[in-house]
Amino acid sequence: MTRETVIDVHDLTVRYGTFEAVTGLSFEVRRGELYALLGTNGAGKSSTLEVIEGHRTASSGEVRVFGEPPTRRRSVRPRTGIMLQESGFAEDLTVRETLGLIGSLSQREDRPERVLDVVGLAPKAATRVSQLSGGEKRRLDFATAIFGSPELLFLDEPTTGLDIQSRDALWETVDRLREDGATIVLTTHYLEEAQQRADRVGLMHRGRFRMEGTVAEITRTLPATISFRATAESAEIPLEHVRRDDGTVLVETHALQGDLHRLLAWADERDLELLELEAGPTRLDNVFRSIAND
Repeated sequence: MTRETVIDVHDLTVRYGTFEAVTGLSFEVRRGELYALLGTNGAGKSSTLEVIEGHRTASSGEVRVFGEPPTRRRSVRPRTGIMLQESGFAEDLTVRETLGLIGSLSQREDRPERVLDVVGLAPKAATRVSQLSGGEKRRLDFATAIFGSPELLFLDEPTTGLDIQSRDALWETVDRLREDGATIVLTTHYLEEAQQRADRVGLMHRGRFRMEGTVAEITRTLPATISFRATAESAEIPLEHVRRDDGTVLVETHALQGDLHRLLAWADERDLELLELEAGPTRLDNVFRSIAND
């Protein structure tokens, strides 16, 4: 059964004067999935998100969130949590007061103590925002977004400024929200996070989608790679390859399993050791670079 559509974007266009930042963009996000909206600098993803979040009006096209226009804030906002890159909290409020304010503005109910415990800020509940470190402010950003366990969560560069332990804790919390049916929209420059966690990816460039699909579908657009150092420099490798200046042999292939089997069999027959052997599909960052350089 097809999952319910939470976000439906159809033929979205966003203009600033004569400049068209987003051109005819269409996609949907289904309940319970983690959708990564990625893009090169100036690709139009921020403008797209601002429309979906109800902060900007589309120049043309149609956007629905939970079946409603996102500007219908009374029905959409209580079901939505947003973690911006910079929230701009009032510096003289305490951490607990900040959560309470967000709760009243978003009309989501929760216990501040519960949320602060989740993000590791319980000891800082009475601390003023101005006294928090950069990482602590980022955790507060996350706390305000997940306050009330919203059905839809926007995460804009969520792990920037966080240490490894805090990153792991954030993703554990996101995983628990997803288990409860929450839908996540992620934007990040840490492409490994999108590669590891996204169900689907929309990759924007110059206001349009250049690719959309699962990570596997997108990374298959470029060849997989096999790299190694051969102990016998003069050995004739049975695959088309490039030998780099540092002695590494690089094979690009659209038939990874078969070519890897062929290479290993060839090495076994000659009793050759393939040092530093690595093989796998291309990474999302390589696809990103190919689009950025287009």
